Amino acid sequence: MKVKEVADLVGISVRTLHHYDEIGLLIPEETTEAGYRVYSDENLATLQQILFFKELGFPLKKIKEIINSPSFDREEALSLHRKMLLEKRLRLDRMIETVDKTMKHMKGEIHMSNKEKFDGFDFSHNPYEQEARDRWGDEAVDKANQKVSNMSNSQKKDFEERFNGIYRKLAVIRHTEPSSKEAQEGIKEWYEFLNTMGDYSLEAFKGLGQMYVDDQRFTKNIDQFGEGLAQFMCDSMAVFADQNNR
Repeated sequence: MKVKEVADLVGISVRTLHHYDEIGLLIPEETTEAGYRVYSDENLATLQQILFFKELGFPLKKIKEIINSPSFDREEALSLHRKMLLEKRLRLDRMIETVDKTMKHMKGEIHMSNKEKFDGFDFSHNPYEQEARDRWGDEAVDKANQKVSNMSNSQKKDFEERFNGIYRKLAVIRHTEPSSKEAQEGIKEWYEFLNTMGDYSLEAFKGLGQMYVDDQRFTKNIDQFGEGLAQFMCDSMAVFADQNNR
C-alpha cells in the first residue's frame, strides 16, 4: 500500500507517516525510484502496535525503544494492550460516574464530599508505562522529570514562569515565517531552555515539534497561548534542527 492509502485506511495524516519514517519508527518496506513509500502487511502490524501505545499515552521515543527491543514480543504486547485498555476503560467509567454525580450535586439532588468530586482523576504518572518498562526494558527516568521533582516550590514557580514566558513570546510572533531571524531566535531560546532540563538532540527537538501537531493534547495546550502556535513551533523547530545540523 502507498502512503496515502495507509493514511486513509488508518485515519492519520500522510505527514505523520512521513515523520514516523524520518525518525525510524516506521520505515516502509520499500521506497520506489520515484520516491513513493510502499508499506507491507508487516508495516501495518507495526503501525497498529504504535497506535495502541500512543493511545495509552506513550511518547514516540518510548514507543520506538519498546518495539525495537530484542525482547519485544508482539503477541505479548497485544495482551498487555488489552489489559491496559480495560484498566483505562474502568478509570473513564469512574470519571463519567463522577461527572453524573456532580451534575446531580449541582441540582441539589445528592450531596458529594470533596473527595468524591475528584474520584477517577490520577495525574501522578502513566499507570501503564512501568509495566512496559518491566517487560521490555528502559532507560532511567527522564532527566527532565527528575530535575523538576527535585526542585523546591520557588524553583518550580520560576521554572513555570520562564516556561510560560517563552510560550507567550513565541505566540506574539507566530504569524511570522518560521525561517525568519525573529522566529529562529525565539525557538533557539526554547531549545536551550529544554536542554537545561533534559538532553535533546536536534533530531529529538524536531520530533518533539512534530508531536505538538500530531498529538491533539499538545496542540490544545499550546494553542491556549495563541491559535496556530503549535503549528508555528513545529515548523520553526524543524527549520532550527535542519539549519543547525549541517
